[in-house]
Amino acid sequence: METATDGQREIRRTLRDLLGRYARPTPEGYDPALWARMSGELGLARLALPEFALACEETGRALAPSPLLATTVLAAPLVAALGAPAQRAELLPRIAAGELTCALAAPGGSLAHALGLTGDNTTGAWSGDGRAGGVQARPAPGGDGWFLYGEAAQVLDGHSAGLLLVAAHTGGFARSRTLLLLVRTRDAGPGLVRTRHAGLDPTRSPAAVQLRDVPAELLGEDPADPADITRALAAAGRTAAVLLAAEAAGAARGALDGALGHATARERHRLADLHVRVEAARTLTHCAAREPGPGPESGPLALAQALDALRDAAGEAVPPHDADRYGRRATADALLFGPAGRLRARAAERTGLLGPAGEAAA
Repeated sequence: METATDGQREIRRTLRDLLGRYARPTPEGYDPALWARMSGELGLARLALPEFALACEETGRALAPSPLLATTVLAAPLVAALGAPAQRAELLPRIAAGELTCALAAPGGSLAHALGLTGDNTTGAWSGDGRAGGVQARPAPGGDGWFLYGEAAQVLDGHSAGLLLVAAHTGGFARSRTLLLLVRTRDAGPGLVRTRHAGLDPTRSPAAVQLRDVPAELLGEDPADPADITRALAAAGRTAAVLLAAEAAGAARGALDGALGHATARERHRLADLHVRVEAARTLTHCAAREPGPGPESGPLALAQALDALRDAAGEAVPPHDADRYGRRATADALLFGPAGRLRARAAERTGLLGPAGEAAA
Protein backbone atom coordinates (compact mmCIF):
# COMPACT_ATOMS: atom_id res chain seq x y z
CA MET A 1 0.00 0.00 0.00
CA GLU A 2 1.26 3.48 -0.79
CA THR A 3 2.54 5.66 2.05
CA ALA A 4 -0.22 8.00 3.20
CA THR A 5 0.21 11.71 2.62
CA ASP A 6 0.10 14.23 5.46
CA GLY A 7 -3.42 15.21 4.39
CA GLN A 8 -4.60 11.61 4.39
CA ARG A 9 -3.09 10.99 7.82
CA GLU A 10 -4.91 14.07 9.11
CA ILE A 11 -8.23 12.81 7.70
CA ARG A 12 -7.69 9.46 9.40
CA ARG A 13 -6.65 10.99 12.73
CA THR A 14 -9.53 13.50 12.84
CA LEU A 15 -12.20 10.98 11.90
CA ARG A 16 -10.89 8.29 14.24
CA ASP A 17 -10.98 10.71 17.15
CA LEU A 18 -14.42 12.05 16.25
CA LEU A 19 -16.00 8.64 15.66
CA GLY A 20 -14.38 7.14 18.73
CA ARG A 21 -16.08 9.75 20.91
CA TYR A 22 -19.46 10.21 19.26
CA ALA A 23 -20.42 7.33 16.91
CA ARG A 24 -23.30 5.52 18.58
CA PRO A 25 -26.63 4.14 17.27
CA THR A 26 -29.60 6.33 18.21
CA PRO A 27 -33.38 5.87 17.91
CA GLU A 28 -33.15 7.73 14.60
CA GLY A 29 -30.34 5.40 13.48
CA TYR A 30 -27.56 7.99 13.58
CA ASP A 31 -26.53 11.19 15.36
CA PRO A 32 -27.53 14.19 13.20
CA ALA A 33 -25.00 16.45 14.95
CA LEU A 34 -22.17 14.03 14.21
CA TRP A 35 -23.33 13.73 10.61
CA ALA A 36 -23.35 17.51 10.24
CA ARG A 37 -19.74 17.64 11.43
CA MET A 38 -18.66 14.77 9.17
CA SER A 39 -20.26 16.19 6.05
CA GLY A 40 -20.18 19.93 6.72
CA GLU A 41 -17.02 20.58 8.72
CA LEU A 42 -14.89 17.72 7.32
CA GLY A 43 -16.35 17.99 3.82
CA LEU A 44 -16.51 14.26 3.09
CA ALA A 45 -18.61 14.80 -0.05
CA ARG A 46 -15.89 17.01 -1.52
CA LEU A 47 -13.05 14.52 -1.07
CA ALA A 48 -11.46 12.81 -4.04
CA LEU A 49 -12.13 9.07 -4.21
CA PRO A 50 -8.82 7.91 -2.63
CA GLU A 51 -9.33 10.21 0.37
CA PHE A 52 -13.03 9.33 0.54
CA ALA A 53 -12.09 5.64 0.68
CA LEU A 54 -9.71 6.41 3.53
CA ALA A 55 -12.53 8.16 5.40
CA CYS A 56 -14.85 5.20 4.79
CA GLU A 57 -12.21 2.88 6.19
CA GLU A 58 -12.44 4.83 9.44
CA THR A 59 -16.26 4.80 9.50
CA GLY A 60 -16.08 1.04 8.96
CA ARG A 61 -13.52 0.56 11.69
CA ALA A 62 -15.85 2.33 14.14
CA LEU A 63 -18.99 0.64 12.72
CA ALA A 64 -20.36 4.17 12.66
CA PRO A 65 -24.06 4.60 11.88
CA SER A 66 -24.52 7.50 9.46
CA PRO A 67 -26.31 8.48 6.22
CA LEU A 68 -22.95 8.39 4.40
CA LEU A 69 -23.75 5.35 2.27
CA ALA A 70 -27.37 6.14 1.41
CA THR A 71 -26.92 9.88 0.91
CA THR A 72 -23.40 10.66 -0.28
CA VAL A 73 -22.44 7.40 -1.96
CA LEU A 74 -25.70 6.30 -3.61
CA ALA A 75 -28.09 9.24 -4.00
CA ALA A 76 -25.88 12.28 -4.60
CA PRO A 77 -24.16 10.85 -7.73
CA LEU A 78 -27.57 10.13 -9.29
CA VAL A 79 -28.76 13.68 -8.65
CA ALA A 80 -25.49 14.97 -10.15
CA ALA A 81 -25.71 12.72 -13.20
CA LEU A 82 -29.42 12.96 -14.03
CA GLY A 83 -30.81 16.03 -12.26
CA ALA A 84 -31.92 19.18 -14.01
CA PRO A 85 -29.64 22.20 -13.47
CA ALA A 86 -32.10 23.71 -10.98
CA GLN A 87 -32.34 20.43 -9.05
CA ARG A 88 -28.57 20.10 -8.86
CA ALA A 89 -28.16 23.70 -7.75
CA GLU A 90 -30.75 23.28 -5.02
CA LEU A 91 -30.02 19.79 -3.73
CA LEU A 92 -26.29 19.08 -4.05
CA PRO A 93 -25.07 21.93 -1.79
CA ARG A 94 -27.56 20.90 0.90
CA ILE A 95 -26.43 17.27 0.64
CA ALA A 96 -22.76 18.26 0.84
CA ALA A 97 -23.42 20.44 3.90
CA GLY A 98 -25.21 17.64 5.74
CA GLU A 99 -28.53 19.49 5.70
CA LEU A 100 -30.37 16.98 3.49
CA THR A 101 -30.26 13.20 3.69
CA CYS A 102 -31.42 10.95 0.86
CA ALA A 103 -32.31 7.34 0.15
CA LEU A 104 -32.53 5.29 -3.03
CA ALA A 105 -35.71 3.19 -3.26
CA ALA A 106 -35.27 0.33 -5.73
CA PRO A 107 -38.43 -1.73 -5.25
CA GLY A 108 -37.34 -4.93 -6.96
CA GLY A 109 -35.74 -6.28 -3.77
CA SER A 110 -32.09 -6.23 -4.89
CA LEU A 111 -30.14 -3.04 -4.50
CA ALA A 112 -26.99 -4.85 -5.65
CA HIS A 113 -28.72 -5.79 -8.92
CA ALA A 114 -30.02 -2.25 -9.43
CA LEU A 115 -26.45 -0.97 -9.11
CA GLY A 116 -25.15 -3.57 -11.56
CA LEU A 117 -22.98 -5.29 -8.95
CA THR A 118 -24.46 -8.78 -9.09
CA GLY A 119 -26.48 -8.75 -12.31
CA ASP A 120 -27.17 -6.91 -15.53
CA ASN A 121 -29.25 -3.89 -14.53
CA THR A 122 -30.39 -3.28 -18.11
CA THR A 123 -33.01 -5.94 -17.45
CA GLY A 124 -36.09 -4.70 -15.61
CA ALA A 125 -36.39 -7.36 -12.90
CA TRP A 126 -34.50 -5.29 -10.31
CA SER A 127 -37.19 -2.57 -10.35
CA GLY A 128 -40.27 -4.75 -10.47
CA ASP A 129 -40.32 -5.36 -14.24
CA GLY A 130 -43.48 -3.30 -14.69
CA ARG A 131 -45.68 -6.06 -13.31
CA ALA A 132 -47.81 -6.06 -10.19
CA GLY A 133 -45.81 -4.82 -7.24
CA GLY A 134 -42.98 -2.36 -7.30
CA VAL A 135 -43.86 1.31 -7.72
CA GLN A 136 -46.03 2.72 -10.48
CA ALA A 137 -45.89 6.35 -11.63
CA ARG A 138 -48.71 8.25 -13.32
CA PRO A 139 -48.69 11.86 -14.52
CA ALA A 140 -50.61 14.31 -12.38
CA PRO A 141 -53.69 15.90 -13.97
CA GLY A 142 -52.54 18.71 -16.22
CA GLY A 143 -49.06 17.20 -16.48
CA ASP A 144 -47.66 19.06 -13.47
CA GLY A 145 -45.70 16.41 -11.63
CA TRP A 146 -46.36 12.73 -10.90
CA PHE A 147 -48.06 10.49 -8.39
CA LEU A 148 -46.50 7.27 -7.08
CA TYR A 149 -48.25 4.15 -5.86
CA GLY A 150 -46.52 1.02 -4.55
CA GLU A 151 -43.84 0.00 -2.12
CA ALA A 152 -40.16 -0.78 -1.69
CA ALA A 153 -39.26 -3.21 1.06
CA GLN A 154 -35.55 -2.57 1.68
CA VAL A 155 -34.64 1.12 1.50
CA LEU A 156 -31.41 1.99 3.27
CA ASP A 157 -32.09 4.94 5.63
CA GLY A 158 -35.52 5.27 4.06
CA HIS A 159 -37.19 5.96 7.41
CA SER A 160 -35.35 9.22 8.02
CA ALA A 161 -34.29 10.59 4.62
CA GLY A 162 -35.54 14.01 3.66
CA LEU A 163 -35.47 13.07 -0.02
CA LEU A 164 -36.34 9.75 -1.65
CA LEU A 165 -35.08 8.79 -5.12
CA VAL A 166 -37.68 6.28 -6.26
CA ALA A 167 -37.37 3.94 -9.23
CA ALA A 168 -40.89 3.66 -10.65
CA HIS A 169 -42.59 2.31 -13.76
CA THR A 170 -44.88 4.15 -16.10
CA GLY A 171 -46.59 3.40 -19.39
CA GLY A 172 -48.30 0.12 -18.53
CA PHE A 173 -46.79 -3.34 -18.90
CA ALA A 174 -46.50 -3.37 -22.68
CA ARG A 175 -44.69 -0.01 -22.88
CA SER A 176 -43.26 0.04 -19.36
CA ARG A 177 -40.13 2.02 -18.63
CA THR A 178 -38.33 2.89 -15.43
CA LEU A 179 -38.05 6.49 -14.25
CA LEU A 180 -36.28 8.00 -11.27
CA LEU A 181 -38.45 10.44 -9.33
CA LEU A 182 -37.91 12.63 -6.29
CA VAL A 183 -40.17 12.54 -3.24
CA ARG A 184 -39.67 15.37 -0.78
CA THR A 185 -40.77 13.58 2.35
CA ARG A 186 -41.81 16.73 4.23
CA ASP A 187 -44.37 17.50 1.52
CA ALA A 188 -45.43 13.92 0.75
CA GLY A 189 -48.62 13.89 2.83
CA PRO A 190 -50.29 10.93 4.54
CA GLY A 191 -49.81 8.62 1.56
CA LEU A 192 -46.15 8.12 2.48
CA VAL A 193 -45.66 5.52 5.23
CA ARG A 194 -42.12 4.60 6.29
CA THR A 195 -41.36 1.78 8.72
CA ARG A 196 -37.86 1.13 9.96
CA HIS A 197 -36.92 -2.53 10.32
CA ALA A 198 -34.97 -3.74 13.32
CA GLY A 199 -32.44 -5.05 10.84
CA LEU A 200 -29.63 -7.53 11.28
CA ASP A 201 -27.11 -4.74 11.85
CA PRO A 202 -28.26 -1.78 13.99
CA THR A 203 -25.74 0.47 12.24
CA ARG A 204 -27.50 -0.06 8.91
CA SER A 205 -31.12 1.08 8.79
CA PRO A 206 -33.35 -0.57 6.16
CA ALA A 207 -36.95 0.58 5.98
CA ALA A 208 -40.15 -0.34 4.18
CA VAL A 209 -41.51 2.57 2.18
CA GLN A 210 -45.16 2.59 1.10
CA LEU A 211 -46.47 5.18 -1.34
CA ARG A 212 -50.18 5.78 -1.88
CA ASP A 213 -50.69 8.53 -4.47
CA VAL A 214 -47.64 10.39 -3.19
CA PRO A 215 -46.66 13.51 -5.17
CA ALA A 216 -43.27 13.34 -6.87
CA GLU A 217 -41.18 15.20 -9.40
CA LEU A 218 -39.11 13.77 -12.20
CA LEU A 219 -35.35 13.63 -11.67
CA GLY A 220 -34.28 15.75 -14.65
CA GLU A 221 -36.19 18.08 -16.94
CA ASP A 222 -37.54 15.32 -19.20
CA PRO A 223 -37.93 11.57 -18.78
CA ALA A 224 -34.44 10.14 -19.13
CA ASP A 225 -33.61 7.39 -21.58
CA PRO A 226 -33.78 4.12 -19.57
CA ALA A 227 -30.24 3.39 -20.75
CA ASP A 228 -29.05 6.65 -19.17
CA ILE A 229 -30.65 5.64 -15.89
CA THR A 230 -29.07 2.19 -15.83
CA ARG A 231 -25.68 3.66 -16.77
CA ALA A 232 -25.94 6.21 -13.96
CA LEU A 233 -26.91 3.48 -11.50
CA ALA A 234 -24.03 1.27 -12.63
CA ALA A 235 -21.56 4.16 -12.31
CA ALA A 236 -22.83 4.84 -8.79
CA GLY A 237 -22.54 1.12 -8.09
CA ARG A 238 -18.90 0.98 -9.15
CA THR A 239 -17.97 3.83 -6.83
CA ALA A 240 -20.17 2.46 -4.05
CA ALA A 241 -18.38 -0.89 -4.28
CA VAL A 242 -15.02 0.79 -3.65
CA LEU A 243 -16.32 2.73 -0.66
CA LEU A 244 -18.18 -0.27 0.75
CA ALA A 245 -14.97 -2.27 0.37
CA ALA A 246 -13.13 0.43 2.30
CA GLU A 247 -15.72 0.26 5.08
CA ALA A 248 -15.54 -3.54 5.20
CA ALA A 249 -11.73 -3.52 5.18
CA GLY A 250 -11.71 -0.94 7.98
CA ALA A 251 -14.16 -3.04 9.99
CA ALA A 252 -12.01 -6.13 9.40
CA ARG A 253 -8.96 -4.26 10.66
CA GLY A 254 -10.88 -3.11 13.73
CA ALA A 255 -11.95 -6.66 14.51
CA LEU A 256 -8.41 -7.96 13.94
CA ASP A 257 -6.86 -5.30 16.18
CA GLY A 258 -9.25 -6.29 18.95
CA ALA A 259 -8.32 -9.94 18.54
CA LEU A 260 -4.60 -9.15 18.57
CA GLY A 261 -5.02 -7.07 21.71
CA HIS A 262 -6.31 -10.11 23.60
CA ALA A 263 -4.19 -12.80 21.92
CA THR A 264 -1.42 -14.90 23.42
CA ALA A 265 1.86 -15.29 21.55
CA ARG A 266 0.64 -18.56 20.04
CA GLU A 267 -2.67 -17.00 18.99
CA ARG A 268 -0.84 -14.06 17.40
CA HIS A 269 1.07 -16.51 15.24
CA ARG A 270 -2.22 -18.09 14.16
CA LEU A 271 -3.68 -14.66 13.35
CA ALA A 272 -0.78 -13.76 11.06
CA ASP A 273 -2.52 -15.31 8.04
CA LEU A 274 -5.68 -13.35 8.76
CA HIS A 275 -3.60 -10.18 9.01
CA VAL A 276 -2.26 -10.84 5.51
CA ARG A 277 -5.80 -11.30 4.13
CA VAL A 278 -7.06 -8.10 5.77
CA GLU A 279 -4.11 -6.08 4.47
CA ALA A 280 -4.61 -7.59 1.00
CA ALA A 281 -8.23 -6.40 1.06
CA ARG A 282 -7.14 -2.91 2.12
CA THR A 283 -4.51 -2.76 -0.62
CA LEU A 284 -6.93 -3.93 -3.31
CA THR A 285 -9.47 -1.35 -2.14
CA HIS A 286 -7.01 1.53 -2.28
CA CYS A 287 -5.81 0.42 -5.71
CA ALA A 288 -9.42 0.43 -6.95
CA ALA A 289 -9.93 3.89 -5.45
CA ARG A 290 -7.00 5.27 -7.42
CA GLU A 291 -8.29 3.95 -10.76
CA PRO A 292 -10.03 6.50 -12.97
CA GLY A 293 -13.67 5.60 -13.06
CA PRO A 294 -13.09 3.20 -11.28
CA GLY A 295 -13.01 0.22 -13.63
CA PRO A 296 -16.11 -1.95 -13.90
CA GLU A 297 -14.50 -4.92 -12.13
CA SER A 298 -12.02 -3.45 -9.64
CA GLY A 299 -14.61 -2.14 -7.18
CA PRO A 300 -16.77 -5.27 -6.98
CA LEU A 301 -13.67 -7.50 -6.71
CA ALA A 302 -12.30 -5.32 -3.91
CA LEU A 303 -15.68 -5.52 -2.17
CA ALA A 304 -15.74 -9.31 -2.47
CA GLN A 305 -12.26 -9.55 -0.95
CA ALA A 306 -13.13 -7.14 1.86
CA LEU A 307 -16.39 -8.91 2.72
CA ASP A 308 -14.53 -12.21 3.02
CA ALA A 309 -11.86 -10.60 5.19
CA LEU A 310 -14.50 -9.02 7.44
CA ARG A 311 -16.35 -12.31 7.84
CA ASP A 312 -13.14 -14.09 8.86
CA ALA A 313 -11.98 -11.29 11.16
CA ALA A 314 -15.39 -11.11 12.84
CA GLY A 315 -15.00 -14.77 13.76
CA GLU A 316 -11.83 -13.94 15.68
CA ALA A 317 -12.97 -10.71 17.35
CA VAL A 318 -13.00 -10.45 21.13
CA PRO A 319 -14.77 -9.76 23.43
CA PRO A 320 -17.91 -11.66 22.30
CA HIS A 321 -19.83 -8.39 21.99
CA ASP A 322 -17.37 -7.20 19.34
CA ALA A 323 -17.57 -10.50 17.51
CA ASP A 324 -21.35 -10.08 17.34
CA ARG A 325 -21.14 -6.46 16.12
CA TYR A 326 -18.62 -7.17 13.39
CA GLY A 327 -20.36 -10.39 12.43
CA ARG A 328 -23.66 -8.58 11.99
CA ARG A 329 -22.06 -5.96 9.75
CA ALA A 330 -20.39 -8.68 7.65
CA THR A 331 -23.65 -10.58 7.17
CA ALA A 332 -25.79 -7.50 6.57
CA ASP A 333 -23.47 -6.09 3.90
CA ALA A 334 -23.21 -9.46 2.18
CA LEU A 335 -27.02 -9.61 2.02
CA LEU A 336 -27.37 -6.01 0.79
CA PHE A 337 -24.50 -5.85 -1.71
CA GLY A 338 -23.17 -9.36 -2.30
CA PRO A 339 -22.54 -12.10 -1.53
CA ALA A 340 -18.86 -12.21 -2.42
CA GLY A 341 -19.30 -15.15 -4.80
CA ARG A 342 -21.91 -13.29 -6.88
CA LEU A 343 -19.76 -10.16 -7.00
CA ARG A 344 -16.88 -12.21 -8.39
CA ALA A 345 -19.13 -14.08 -10.82
CA ARG A 346 -20.57 -10.85 -12.22
CA ALA A 347 -17.07 -9.38 -12.63
CA ALA A 348 -15.96 -12.54 -14.44
CA GLU A 349 -19.04 -12.38 -16.66
CA ARG A 350 -18.25 -8.79 -17.65
CA THR A 351 -14.69 -9.68 -18.56
CA GLY A 352 -15.87 -12.63 -20.65
CA LEU A 353 -14.43 -15.28 -18.35
CA LEU A 354 -17.93 -16.58 -17.66
CA GLY A 355 -21.01 -16.61 -19.84
CA PRO A 356 -24.30 -15.10 -18.66
CA ALA A 357 -25.29 -18.34 -17.02
CA GLY A 358 -22.07 -18.50 -15.02
CA GLU A 359 -20.45 -21.15 -17.21
CA ALA A 360 -16.90 -20.92 -18.45
CA ALA A 361 -16.65 -19.10 -21.76
CA ALA A 362 -15.55 -21.15 -24.72
